[in-house]
Amino acid sequence: MSDIGVRSLFAMQRWNHYEKAFEAYLKERKIPFLAMAERYRNPLDDGSTLKNFDFVISRSVGTSWLIDIKGRKFPGGTHGGYWKHWATRDDLVGLRHWENMFGEHFTGLLVFAYLICGDKSPLPADQLFEYRQHLYGFVGISIADYLSEIRVLSPKWHTFAMPTKRFRQLAKPFEDFMNR
Repeated sequence: MSDIGVRSLFAMQRWNHYEKAFEAYLKERKIPFLAMAERYRNPLDDGSTLKNFDFVISRSVGTSWLIDIKGRKFPGGTHGGYWKHWATRDDLVGLRHWENMFGEHFTGLLVFAYLICGDKSPLPADQLFEYRQHLYGFVGISIADYLSEIRVLSPKWHTFAMPTKRFRQLAKPFEDFMNR
């Protein structure tokens, strides 16, 4: 394989700038990955469908990762709140299901791709990534850590979050996960 084995699983165009930025980040750092076709949903025996994750980083040594990108602005929302880290039921159920299917050497990882929209950042400046004249900060949390303390955010929209203080304690810069 040329260009260090970085290939998408399906020939596809990503439209989500958060996912494009993360893919560019992986390529720049020469981290081999597979990009998944998220728009395809796998049918389950009960008639429901299973949401795909976004990337696989499989390594011969250390943890391999099943990554779901969650794009958020920093600060975000109409009130300028920081550390938005909600996820949908489909995100959580899907990632946990895939983690179980792949087995013990794979860990589900939510990566919050923060588009920096002001003068504050979730990471130090040297850990931010520039993509198409915008800055992004990639912060990860394992699905197990996230599920350990989630609460319902919106029953109507099936969204969940954990207390922000706890999220900030457990979430780490994405590059830290490449050292595990």
